[in-house]
Amino acid sequence: MKIVRNNLIRFFALFVVFSSIGIVGLSAQDGVEAEAPKPPSIRNVLINFTGLSNVNEEVVRANMSIREGKIFDQVALDRDIRSLYRTRLFEFIEVRLKPISDEVVDVIFDIRPKFRISSVNFEGNDHIIDRYLENKVEVKVNQVLNERLVKSDTEIIKELYLKKGYFKVRVDYQVDRNPGTGYGNVTYRITEGRKFKIRRIVFEGNDTLKKRKIKSRMKTKRWSFLSVLTGTGKYSADQFEDDLENVRDLYRIEGFLDVGIDPATVEFSYPSKKRMQITINIDEGKRYKVGSISFEDNELYSQQILQLLLRVRPGTTYRPEEIDKDVEAVENFYGQLGYMETRVRLERVPNMETGDIDLIYKVYESEKYLVESVEIEGNSKTKSTVIVRELALGPGSTFDSVRMDSSRMRLENTRFFEDPNVTSMSTNIPGRKHLRISVHEGRTGNFSFGAGFSSLEKATFFVELTQSNFDLFNWKGAFQGDGQKFRLRAQIGSYSQQIMLSFEEPWLFERRLTFGFSIFDTSSSYDYGYQDVENIQRGFEIYLRRRLIELVEARIAYGLTDQQYNIDVAPTPIFDGPAIGDPNTENGNPKAGGLLFNEQNEYSRLYQSIGLTSRLNLNLRRDTRDRLLNTFRGARYELDLTYAGDFLGGDFDYLKAETRNLYYFPLTVKHTQTIEFLLRAGTITNINGGTVIPFEQLFFLGGPDTLRGFEYRDVGPKNQFGQPIGGKSYGMVGAEYSIGFTEGFRGAIFYDGGMVNSPIADFSLDKYWADNYGFGLRISVMGTPLRLDYGIPLTSDESNDNGSQFNFSFGGRF
Repeated sequence: MKIVRNNLIRFFALFVVFSSIGIVGLSAQDGVEAEAPKPPSIRNVLINFTGLSNVNEEVVRANMSIREGKIFDQVALDRDIRSLYRTRLFEFIEVRLKPISDEVVDVIFDIRPKFRISSVNFEGNDHIIDRYLENKVEVKVNQVLNERLVKSDTEIIKELYLKKGYFKVRVDYQVDRNPGTGYGNVTYRITEGRKFKIRRIVFEGNDTLKKRKIKSRMKTKRWSFLSVLTGTGKYSADQFEDDLENVRDLYRIEGFLDVGIDPATVEFSYPSKKRMQITINIDEGKRYKVGSISFEDNELYSQQILQLLLRVRPGTTYRPEEIDKDVEAVENFYGQLGYMETRVRLERVPNMETGDIDLIYKVYESEKYLVESVEIEGNSKTKSTVIVRELALGPGSTFDSVRMDSSRMRLENTRFFEDPNVTSMSTNIPGRKHLRISVHEGRTGNFSFGAGFSSLEKATFFVELTQSNFDLFNWKGAFQGDGQKFRLRAQIGSYSQQIMLSFEEPWLFERRLTFGFSIFDTSSSYDYGYQDVENIQRGFEIYLRRRLIELVEARIAYGLTDQQYNIDVAPTPIFDGPAIGDPNTENGNPKAGGLLFNEQNEYSRLYQSIGLTSRLNLNLRRDTRDRLLNTFRGARYELDLTYAGDFLGGDFDYLKAETRNLYYFPLTVKHTQTIEFLLRAGTITNINGGTVIPFEQLFFLGGPDTLRGFEYRDVGPKNQFGQPIGGKSYGMVGAEYSIGFTEGFRGAIFYDGGMVNSPIADFSLDKYWADNYGFGLRISVMGTPLRLDYGIPLTSDESNDNGSQFNFSFGGRF
């Protein structure tokens, strides 16, 4: 019991001691909190630069927020330090506080600025001027000196020299720092070396693929005389690396999946002072073939049916692109039949026994869908009916994915919309989907005016208003939205004037039948028998056009033309005949412009051509060209038949037949090289007892659109004064090779030949045959091709031998 008593006494004593200490501590803490001093105020903010002094004190203070007289704030001070570092002008910043009293401190900034650039110099650059290099490098005067950036600029300079053919260029740099001023001078030392042109590109190890095929996949080319225009023949490391990858892709396409082309094995040699040779070593590896082909999970259609869709067969070369097309073909097959969500996944299984690759097509079939409705959005101007009539799908039809893509292309070809989108939308009805059409209205109207020149017309001024989405009865909507075509054009030239109004309705009675008309008033002047002759034509034409089969289009038209002639009198009469007297008639013979028309002079041809021509025309056309301008491949065939008769209300009876054909044979995609072959022929004859064919309906050759080595209408029969009188038959052939140097700039070499004969259906070559050769340029000017041609005659006669001809005109020759 004694022990317990002692323990209790000790516990009580300790409790008293610690309680006393806690009370004293709390009292002391309360006293401190009550007596905590206030933050001092700032008397001075001092800036000390250590080492360099290339930065003004004002720049430092502009990036600080603390000021004299303010209360010192540690948070604001930390923020100012970060702000100064962000300027990237300073290498080191340290801040010290100097107490002046209990309530005042001085803040001292110790700052060490970075070196700055005082000059950028270039040495050894004999072929590239300093100013050009200064604009290309990243380092600039008065910037902070960053040696990493200086080093990267050496690569920029080196790349500039490589593009100019200096393959052995070396670029070093030197930085001279001045601690006294804080500035440094940057000097690039350039060793240009010689300028090399790629003489040859040699391939080794290409036992299967020909070098010509490999080179077609590369943009790195050898130097040729065309390199001045194309910029080829120079070595670029980045481009050459891309070319090696393109060659690898070519081999993979041809079944060489393990092809190896190591850039480290590429050899550069210099057989002469200014020529270099590139040798590329190719390890072709094994050429893989397709093994067995099978289908899995296909329940709707048997494997025998699906295999008919495939181009790739067992035993053929393994070509990934062809196999991917087969996958797409199977999906399109299902999509055409309404199973539009069917997907095909291809599995490639290496066959260890045969070394071939087996193909397994796994088909994930979907349910069949029908079109529930068509929903259109985004057509603020165009009527919905204009969109619906272009669709290949409609409510109730099978939801065909191929026809859905075709509908999108049709909408795009109208050029009414920008990037039309055709998609499907889910519905609550099983087996049904909505067809959703989303369009964005594009610009369809255009008002233009301008001036042009050609070797035939000289100067021309025109004003034109067009609207390809016209609506004749929608005046509130600015006559837009019904898909009609409207055109109003006025043109004044040195030798011709024209005003024309045309209109076209592409869907007559909501059928795929085009109706249109045009009204025109034209006049053109030319020399005839040493007189200035003005031909005036006024009239109209109405037509219907429809696609018959595939790309064959038929057009039937009726036209009525009133033709007149005005002729200026020569100072001295040059024709025998009655004297010029009455301004209207003499001896009962009509006159034009004071010059007598009768059978004793050549102007009777023009007099007999005065009158109305009432005609029917049938035109059949098939056009497969890939593009209308700068065509690379395709063809255009055209047959034109015209029947004119007095029973239609005209003054002339004749039948005219003409065929115009063009065929483009592509040579190579390299510079889009192609050859154009042209064939034209025509004949005209009187019918129903008619004796006169209008002068302007006869055939002529010569000029920028036919035989380019001869003047306009200068080939064919002529009168006693050497003036062309036209013929009733003609034929023409031509060939033109063209090459694209750059986008919108092509060169051409051509040959033209043809004849014009007086008799009907006379295509003999022995009397009026003429031909020429020449060269030219094709330049795209605001989307319109400018043709510059220089034609040199090969065969001519005395009346058309006027030497070589230079022609320039806009548009195509067809």
